Parts: sequence; structure tokens; C-alpha cells
Amino acid sequence: MVLPIYVYGQPVLRKVAEDIDPAYPNLKELIENMFETMDKADGVGLAAPQIGLPIRVVVVNLDVLSEDFPEYKGFRKAYINAHILEVGGEEVPMEEGCLSLPGIHETVKRGSKIRVKYLDEELNPHEEVVEGYLARVMQHEFDHLEGKMFIDHLSPLRKQMIKGKLSALLKGKAHCTYKVKTVHHK
Repeated sequence: MVLPIYVYGQPVLRKVAEDIDPAYPNLKELIENMFETMDKADGVGLAAPQIGLPIRVVVVNLDVLSEDFPEYKGFRKAYINAHILEVGGEEVPMEEGCLSLPGIHETVKRGSKIRVKYLDEELNPHEEVVEGYLARVMQHEFDHLEGKMFIDHLSPLRKQMIKGKLSALLKGKAHCTYKVKTVHHK
């Protein structure tokens, strides 16, 4: 089931998400719905706060990039109770966008290497070091679990330059091809 994506201004996007109990009701169904929602919106990642749930669940689909990055062929993963333990490597600038910030794309610097811990869909624990594009996607999505968005990484000048776009989103003016829930649609 495709769910509406919560847009900038929704309070849930600024809450620190909670770890969930492995017996969380309908977890498999929730993850399926998150993948379906993300795919419909042409995203590569989606965090539960973006569908209004303040819980630590993220889905990532890098298979859509497999033409350019063959190493991501078939890469579709859910991360439960995900936490970044360490960010390192060099700071790499790259343009980012976000389903919760339709129409806004900005260059963000992020570490090229991270150490993360999470549970997979079978609730097996993992701790691993991730590098490259996946490390960026994970940092972007896991930021949502901390109540942060990619615009928080921008310089004051860049933030000033997108103020008009952010104000429009707060007024419910989100132009996108997917279902959204803006602050005005309570």
C-alpha cells in the first residue's frame, strides 16, 4: 500500500525516532508498504518518520542505480533500529534531494565511510563499515531517525537561499508526483 510522504514542517520529521521491539505489530507489512511508497515516489531511501512513524526503520533500494553502479544490482534492504556509530573517511560533497523536501536539491558534505549497527528484516543484528554511495544514503536516511534533514547540513547562506522554497512547503505547496501530507493537510 502506497502511503503519503510527510513533507517538511511535519513535527514527526524533527523527532528522534525510537528503537522498536522485535515483536512490533505488522513489521513485515510496514516494510513492504515503505518499499512500495519509496518506489512509487522514485526514491532510493525512505525512513519511517517520512510516513509519520517515529520509529527506527529505513528501507533502501539501490537496484535502480545498477546501470551506473553494477555493485548495487538487486540491492533492496531494510534497516531496523539503525544507528550510526562512527562517521569517517574524507568529506565528500554531493547533491542530495529528499522525498520530504520536494523540489529542493543541494550539495551536502558527508563522510565517505561509516560504521553502523542495525537489525535486518529477519531481526539478525549487524555491525558493519559501509563506504561510498551507500554510506551517503544511509547517513541521509539515518539522519531522519535523529530528527534531522539534509538541509541542516547547509551553510547559513545556502539555507537563506532556499528559504522561499521551504516557506512554500510549509504553506502546503508541494509539487510532486507522489502522495504527500503537508502541514496544511492535518
